[in-house]
Amino acid sequence: MATHRNSRSPLVINIARLGRRPGSMMTFQETVPSPARIGLELAAIPEGAPLELDLRIESVSEGALVTGTMSAPTTGECARCLTPVTGDVEIDLTELFAYPDSATEATTDADEVGHVVNDSVDLEQPVIDAVGLALPFSPLCGPDCQGLCPDCGIPMATAEPGHHHEKIDPRWAKLSSMLETDDK
Repeated sequence: MATHRNSRSPLVINIARLGRRPGSMMTFQETVPSPARIGLELAAIPEGAPLELDLRIESVSEGALVTGTMSAPTTGECARCLTPVTGDVEIDLTELFAYPDSATEATTDADEVGHVVNDSVDLEQPVIDAVGLALPFSPLCGPDCQGLCPDCGIPMATAEPGHHHEKIDPRWAKLSSMLETDDK
């Protein structure tokens, strides 16, 4: 059921067949490509990844109420060891899109609620906002990730057991040269 495509974004859904009678309802179940990279610096939904939309769009007195879920695969890297990580994200959506000339549209700022434009609703910004809140700010490859060695930079997960580097505190380095190294 291709009920969108009024715009270049696959997250713009045409709701013309919904009508404006409160109580009218339509479902939208489709997999669309991600229009852009959506997420945070270390974890995101890549551009072109499949976004699975399972939505219910209802006509209410002031606009169109969109509820449902969106799920997609994620990619990124571990915040501690920079190993590539993959996963999935699922978000719940509940968004009101005000009809043109409705009291809601007249009494709210442009960025407070979405708006029905040319019988379409644009879910891109609500999806971006919800994904940003759902993804971990610092993803880890595992809960016990030890990260990278601070001296040589190799991942501690692949380092030999007991990996360490002999370091002398620079404040005491001069004294170490005064120690005798003879075994008497």
